Amino acid sequence: MRSSAPPPPFSSLRRGLVPFVAALALLGTAGASVAGAVEACGSVITAPLARPVSADDPCPSADPVVCRIRVLPMDEKVEAQRTRMQYHGLLEGMHRTEAAMREAGATDEEIARELVDMRNQAKEITRAGMTPEEVRVLEQRNVAKYGNPLGPTADQLYAKYGSWQQVIDASMRTSFAVDRELSLEYRPCPV
Repeated sequence: MRSSAPPPPFSSLRRGLVPFVAALALLGTAGASVAGAVEACGSVITAPLARPVSADDPCPSADPVVCRIRVLPMDEKVEAQRTRMQYHGLLEGMHRTEAAMREAGATDEEIARELVDMRNQAKEITRAGMTPEEVRVLEQRNVAKYGNPLGPTADQLYAKYGSWQQVIDASMRTSFAVDRELSLEYRPCPV
């Protein structure tokens, strides 16, 4: 025999909640899909750090910084990766500065000069957390290439590239080889 008594209040509540919870679940899935579609930006870790190699192994790179990173003990390699990520964060500030200066009506030359100065300051800030040996390797490379321990000046970059826009672009580039050796990729964030 069936009971003709009204269903308990929980049963009606459940009938109302099931479609509501299902709708929320669908929204959550859609939100996760949208969030997953947004690409990571800034300093992105691409893989685990490679184990150190012997200093006797030939280095496949012409960049002495890459060769130095390859042989670092793992704890120093992890610290070098963190330092590089901080440097990428400083590059993000440069992108915001460029956008603000453009909005304020600055010329390409004004922007380029400011960004080259910012990049050199970023190098100084980043190097403050490095060992003297790491700084020495970087400075030697830059002195050999540019005659300046921090790297090229705005005027040297203009002479090399021939346009202030290209100087702007160059000032916000990062070394792909160094980033790759530290299992990183730099992807500028939207401004």
